[in-house]
Amino acid sequence: MKEEFTITVFTENQTGLMSRVVSIFTRRHINIDSIIASPASLPGIHRFTIVVQVEQVMVEKLVAQLEKQVDVMKSFYYRNSEIVYQEIALYKVPTELFSNGDTVEALIRSHNARILTIEPEYVVIEKTGHQAETEALLTDLRKIGIYEFVRSGRIAIAKPMEQLNEYLKSLKETG
Repeated sequence: MKEEFTITVFTENQTGLMSRVVSIFTRRHINIDSIIASPASLPGIHRFTIVVQVEQVMVEKLVAQLEKQVDVMKSFYYRNSEIVYQEIALYKVPTELFSNGDTVEALIRSHNARILTIEPEYVVIEKTGHQAETEALLTDLRKIGIYEFVRSGRIAIAKPMEQLNEYLKSLKETG
């Protein structure tokens, strides 16, 4: 049965590495729901956070295949219950919506969103949360008018202590 997994891949910062990582998923015909690349907590190390919906056996194979890549240091996979995660979404709505009383402002407050900028033609609203939460605000804003919407991929931190630090420590001890 397919489940949602978050894969964390720790790498050196090398040109073309994202392409090689994505090709592993492409060859296996696995759709990536989201992918984020960012610096890790250790200097010189980068991390990819990738969300996929696959079976347990497939995520195990993916992580093993990722670790065979030359510049990949270590990969881990997690179920949603094993991580703390968020996404960020931005919504551009017409400024004129705010002239109709407190309706839009109450909507923003009810979704725990905030206004980032107010321009003559539009207002940009920010919402952080899980995908269902950002989608809920989008659904409500579509009813009254929205120009643009964009959502980031998942950012996540594992609930267990960072396993990469333990892995690097074990490398130092054996090296």
